[in-house]
Amino acid sequence: LRGKSSGSPTVPRAIVPNPGTVGAGTLRDGVLTLELDAVAGRWPAGAGSTPGVLVEAFAERGKAPLAPGPLVRVPAGTVVRVSLRNTLTRPITLFLPTSATTDDSARVEPGATGALQVRATQPGNFIYRATSDTKVSQLLRIAGAMAGAMIVDSAGTTGAPRDRVMVMLMTPDSSRSAYLESGMALNASKGDFAFTINGRSWPNTERIAATVGDTLRWRVVNATFDVHPMHLHGFYYRVDDFSGLFVNRDGQGGPGRMVVTERLSPFSAMSMTWIPERAGNWLLHCHFALHLAPDAATLGDTDRMERAPMANHGENHALTGMVGLVMGVTVVPRPGARAADAPVSARQLRLIAVSDSGYAAMRPSFRFVIEEGGRQTVSSPGISPTLYLRRDEPVAITVVNRLHERTAVHWHGMELESYFDGVAGLSGTANRLAPIIAPGDSFVARFTPPRSGTFMYHSHVDDVRQQPAGLVGAMIVRDGPDTTVPDDHEIFLKGARDGPIGNNPLDIGGRANPDTIVVHAGRTARFRLMNLTAVHPNATVVLTARPDSAFANMRDTSTVRWTPVAKDGADLPSGARAPRPALQVISMGETYDFEFMPLKRGEVLRLEVRTAGGRLGGVLLARVPVRVE
Repeated sequence: LRGKSSGSPTVPRAIVPNPGTVGAGTLRDGVLTLELDAVAGRWPAGAGSTPGVLVEAFAERGKAPLAPGPLVRVPAGTVVRVSLRNTLTRPITLFLPTSATTDDSARVEPGATGALQVRATQPGNFIYRATSDTKVSQLLRIAGAMAGAMIVDSAGTTGAPRDRVMVMLMTPDSSRSAYLESGMALNASKGDFAFTINGRSWPNTERIAATVGDTLRWRVVNATFDVHPMHLHGFYYRVDDFSGLFVNRDGQGGPGRMVVTERLSPFSAMSMTWIPERAGNWLLHCHFALHLAPDAATLGDTDRMERAPMANHGENHALTGMVGLVMGVTVVPRPGARAADAPVSARQLRLIAVSDSGYAAMRPSFRFVIEEGGRQTVSSPGISPTLYLRRDEPVAITVVNRLHERTAVHWHGMELESYFDGVAGLSGTANRLAPIIAPGDSFVARFTPPRSGTFMYHSHVDDVRQQPAGLVGAMIVRDGPDTTVPDDHEIFLKGARDGPIGNNPLDIGGRANPDTIVVHAGRTARFRLMNLTAVHPNATVVLTARPDSAFANMRDTSTVRWTPVAKDGADLPSGARAPRPALQVISMGETYDFEFMPLKRGEVLRLEVRTAGGRLGGVLLARVPVRVE
């Protein structure tokens, strides 16, 4: 990567994190002129990679190299002219977006300068990038950290932008690059990937400050080849715009949908809006647990995770138990606002974390037991029982830790006070931070579910180990009594306890071979889909009348039709409740609700879970027989 300029070696400079607040280049008379250099830079210590690692990066002419690359921000209709000087020792190819799915490109030889021009006609969020002829660059579709955001505002937009741009990168260090160049698979257990937002990795990412009632507008850009389901703690956010290479194929829904988790496929981007209604410390993070694990797996690289569990990390899980794609938000009360009064009375529950004997430390079997009024609800090993709550009814849940290691519980998708959110060492306020739950200790979480729907609860400590072990469960909120509802079925996808994390099998409701689901002809059935798997960000659920399941993915003309009714516990508007083929991609941290009307008594269907292709090959992962009576 030793760079050259005018025939003389250059000294690699430190790559500077780019906060994405200042546009690059010169805009004049409808033309943005941007001069870039392709340089070899040193990755800074605070970015989540080994200090001193050399990677390729973009630098605006005469300025420091940036990760991500300099922000290109223009109004619609602007002509973007980029001049790229290649100071590297190998050719590179520059790609400028002409739409969300197409690019123009120019190849630039070492020591040469190339030029590329496009017209930014469509408002939205786009990605420009460069590749080299190395194997690692062809695999990742980016050379080093050479990618950046191109934001096209609506024509006539004036004044300073009222939003923030967050660009995610996935940059290999020299060890990982060397092994990929030698032909090793992407999940080879050598070296690291640095997962960063605006050039920084948690806990060094920017902390965003807000006040209760503020309107926050973010543009989140996935400039990586991998999937990142982005989860916001404590609140819903509105997806205003979504674009990318695979968006039309995946069919995630129209603009305006309310979510707590949105799956960002490779090289996609979204504009999102949310309003913090409660003070405290909150997170936006990728729910792909392997992308957040310190000193461990970042892309199916699980050998080191097997050798180095996080079970004995420190009290502050927020700072010591996560790295990578995490943004922190501190929300302060409005001046003069009063603190909310605690509920006078609440339903009392106990959630007891227990361990099953006979399992190895690296492959434990954990689960929660629910206790209320002296009665216990116990599940099978590998999963925790469903927690049934009632809308607008205050609840006090005492989490009791009877394990031999620390834990904590996150109430996924629930709108609640920050202190009870479950991120030890962060949730709450500066004067009142939520503790980790030590062995033999307990913690009381208090909240009042404001809506009925499908949610989840799960451990927020050592996720890649405790969650597959069984510290996960469904959380169903209903309007009325929490009694059994006919033809209401929970489909909970999680990683199985057995097998390596990198290719562990998927189970449904804690079972590799789930029991048959029974639905009734002429009666609407509800399927509640939930995903907390470790390595299946593209899990695809299909309800089919095909006579038998094929192992490999193939065209299925027997897919039945169902109607979407909710996403992440939020009811869909009537306009989005149209019957469609029963196929849904569901990523980690997402829930979907569908209604299905069976008509033919005696028919046997199958609810199948498949991969969407890619690295895992597109195969059947699990299935549940569905019988119509």
